[in-house]
Amino acid sequence: MKKKIAIINQRYGLEVNGGSELYSRQIAERLIAKYDVEVLTSCAVEYVKWSNYYNEGVEQINGVTVRRFKTLHEREPKVFSALDSMMLSNPHIEEEISEQWIEHMGPYCPDLVEYVDKHQDEYEAIIVVTYLYYTAVKSIVRIKNKAIFIPTAHQEPFIHFDMYKKVFGAADAFVFLTDEEKDLVHSIFHNENVPYEVMGVGVEVPEVVDSERFKKKYNLDNYLIYVGRIDEGKDCPRLFKYFIEYKRRVKSDLKLVLMGKAVCDIPKSPDIISLGFVSEEDKFDGIKGAKALILPSKFESLSISVLEAMTLSVPVIVNGICDVLKGHCVKSNGGLYYKNYFEFEGCINYMMEHPEEYAIMCKNARKYVEDYFQWDDIMKKFDRIIERVGKNSDDKE
Repeated sequence: MKKKIAIINQRYGLEVNGGSELYSRQIAERLIAKYDVEVLTSCAVEYVKWSNYYNEGVEQINGVTVRRFKTLHEREPKVFSALDSMMLSNPHIEEEISEQWIEHMGPYCPDLVEYVDKHQDEYEAIIVVTYLYYTAVKSIVRIKNKAIFIPTAHQEPFIHFDMYKKVFGAADAFVFLTDEEKDLVHSIFHNENVPYEVMGVGVEVPEVVDSERFKKKYNLDNYLIYVGRIDEGKDCPRLFKYFIEYKRRVKSDLKLVLMGKAVCDIPKSPDIISLGFVSEEDKFDGIKGAKALILPSKFESLSISVLEAMTLSVPVIVNGICDVLKGHCVKSNGGLYYKNYFEFEGCINYMMEHPEEYAIMCKNARKYVEDYFQWDDIMKKFDRIIERVGKNSDDKE
């Protein structure tokens, strides 16, 4: 009989295609080979209001048992904005305000937390993914001797809130996606003595990827590509400003192609082409055909799109303020990073004007993923950390 483990994430479903939610699904669907896996999650499909979308109860998704709990009230934007401002202005604010903030951060699923409290003895280990949300904050402090925490942490204001000291102090083991994340968590919470593994994600791309198919379909040739949510949180407005300035200063036919949902304004420019949501075929074909994938975000805990580009031998240009993204470039020699406009311009020009070095970067990018982001190696580490937590739990009973 397989041992039973749980995975807690704020959202889960085939319709949820990015971030820690996709990562949770990827590990859940691989862990079922050895374990009886149950996901504990909300009924929400979107993260703005956390509106209930799925039915409450239990369903099966690709062999994984998914147990959903209703969001008891949606996030009220005005209320949350006011609380957010108070928290950001004073990370050491009184507990009453932080309790209100996390409730409105959501998804507010107290029944999920109560379920964890009552049923945790049924599980060999409970994996809690992403530190920021109500489901993680309220669950992990209830779990005794078997909590594996995958915080997906990065340098951002929230992680310095006093309330997260209890959260990061409740883990019995950690899984970090990168060395940079490990170093950040250890520097803030001083929990180096807690067992951990550093492991990213496996990267999968289709066997057949055709860049020419994409170029013909969209009448494109020489372009950079951005893949992901188009919003201020990803620093997209600065990317647009920099690219428009680049085109003003450098005469070329280079375009900037955007793939993803736009939740901020995109300048009207013949050189910036927004495709919105695209098929998986178009996404990978488009990445393969790009001169480089660009990611302007300051806050990333890993970035699947960067690793997908590298897998396709496409170099990356990233925001050097983000230690994780900068780390990908430094460790791989398969990308460049910038911190201001002139470095941004220099990154692009270097790739355009140095074909031999560019070809080496392409090879280095792919080798980096092959060496460090393979599912077989990652799942062996998961087995190791689950067994360690299970043994420690047995020893303490």
